[in-house]
Formats: sequence, structure tokens, C-alpha cells
Amino acid sequence: MSKPKVIFLDAVETIIGLRGSVGEIYANLAQQVGVTVNQEAVNQAFYQSFKASTPCAFPGVELAEIPQWEYNWWRAIAYSTFARVGVINQFADFEGFFAAVYQYFATPKPWYVYRDVIPSLIHWQEEGIELGIISNFDTRIYSVLEELGLKEYFDSITISSLVGAAKPDEQIFLSALEKHQCQPNQAWHIGDSFIEDYQGAISVGIKGFCLERKA
Repeated sequence: MSKPKVIFLDAVETIIGLRGSVGEIYANLAQQVGVTVNQEAVNQAFYQSFKASTPCAFPGVELAEIPQWEYNWWRAIAYSTFARVGVINQFADFEGFFAAVYQYFATPKPWYVYRDVIPSLIHWQEEGIELGIISNFDTRIYSVLEELGLKEYFDSITISSLVGAAKPDEQIFLSALEKHQCQPNQAWHIGDSFIEDYQGAISVGIKGFCLERKA
């Protein structure tokens, strides 16, 4: 197998993981403001709400407005999550609660780096391979990667909210390739989603790898 010019990686559940489930984190933070809810129920409701939402991509929106659109996108998912489990009316100040939740996920506290990531990044750099992120995340990824000591390894970070297209849409992959002046057959992409990462990559001619992280 010939060496690629660039290796792209997904972010969440590929190079970084959550310390506990989303439901556990949401429920614990809700408990701090006096709302008690079952963690597993919240987790299930979150993924139902997440799946029902539109992608985290905002084509045509001015760059300066993107952070507010990202915030509103996640707020809608959080609101739907707690509405699904029947406790939304128990929040005395849902807006204040969600603002704290949103900021919490912008910090390194809920995240950890998988043990094999940094050795792999160092190895690829030593091989002269450029590295990039392609993620359906939002602009908080910059601070998260910085705080976790990962940002320095990457030559590019391409996220759906700024591109205006989310994986598996070909546009986000083409945007990432352009940053490296790279042809699709010179690139690899590694991610945990068969549809978003593997199929999205191969649809534009990038060699795709689907990574299965154990819980």
C-alpha cells in the first residue's frame, strides 16, 4: 500500500472520546440545577433528537454568525432531549442551564484522547504525511483539540458548520483536499462511521477506513 500525501481523521469517537455517555453528562449537569432524570433515558432521547435533527451545517450563513447558529442547533437538540423525557418544565432557567452545558463541552473536562492516537500521529508525521481533521462538529473543536494537546499535530481542520456541508456530503471532503492541494487518490480518511466516514470518503475517491472503537 503506497504512502498517502495526507491522512484525514474524524474527531469524536475516532481520536477523542467522551468520559461517560452524553446521557450521563446531561443528567449530572441537570442534577446540579435541581432536575433529576434517568441517565439512560436521557441518553436514548439525546440520540433520537440528534438523529432527527438536520446536519450541523449552515450553507449561506455569514462566517461571523456561525457560532450563534451552532449554539442554536445544539440548544434545539438539548431542548428536544429533555422534552422527550418529560422534564423540560422542571428547569427554572433552561437557557442558563444550556449555556453552561454548551460551555462545558468546549472544555477538555468531558473528553479524553484514545491511547493509540498520539503515537500514531507522531509516526505519520515522521513519515512526512500531512494530517487533517474532517468532522461534523462545530467551532468548539478548536479549543477542545488545543486543550487536549492535539491541535499541534494537524495541518488542517475542516468542520461541517464552516463548510456548509456535513459528511457524507462530498463537499466537506473536497474542501479538506483543497487545503492540502491534494488529489483524492493521494489521501486516506479514518473515522468511526461507515456511512459518514467510509462511504463519504470513497465517494470522492479517498481511501476510506472505518474504525471501530470499543466502548
